[in-house]
Amino acid sequence: MSWESSQLYYQLINREVRQRLGGLHSAKLLMYSIDFAPLEKLQHAGDWEAAAKILIDAARRIEAGGADFFLIGTNTMHQVADAVSAAVDIPLLHIADATAQVLKQEGVERVGLLGTAFTMELDFYRDRIAGCHGIEVVVPEMHDRQMVHDIIYQELCQGQIEPESREIYLAIIDRLCEQQIDGVILGCTEIGLLLQQQHTDIRLYDSTAIHARQAVATALESN
Repeated sequence: MSWESSQLYYQLINREVRQRLGGLHSAKLLMYSIDFAPLEKLQHAGDWEAAAKILIDAARRIEAGGADFFLIGTNTMHQVADAVSAAVDIPLLHIADATAQVLKQEGVERVGLLGTAFTMELDFYRDRIAGCHGIEVVVPEMHDRQMVHDIIYQELCQGQIEPESREIYLAIIDRLCEQQIDGVILGCTEIGLLLQQQHTDIRLYDSTAIHARQAVATALESN
């Protein structure tokens, strides 16, 4: 939901289109970028109904603009994905489904999850991957979850990329690896700004990059 990851989505989608189609091709897309500050307050107040209304309004505007399908460019706000999807007639490309598809293709059976506290602790994301796709999801201990969450909101969403925070994330991943996981989902669209595959030997599954690639594949298949 922050513009830091909105611009990343835009870059990833256009690069994927160029790679697939070549030349001067770029993505034909609509982007509705919200003001994140009021939404962040609703998240931390637990007012998901009011937060859903903001996204429903955005989805309806996207639909009115002629989109064939839509994405919610955030993991956390998939907490209200069902309500948003029900409010429009075009289909939603769910970020957890796109990520789980890649996990299944690579034979992952047990995966770690990093994201906001909402994504790690509420059941909307973990249960989607476990219940619908049969992949066990492991989250960090409470103290580690809080550190992951704070770095997202206090740094990454504000464009601050700190090497010290990367080391904190890597240490948390090391502790997750003690639970015999096959990989780690970067389950917040800003985490990829801080952490990339080059930083660790454990396989990382960047939900932002996966979501963007699947969006392009879906669009080209539709055409």
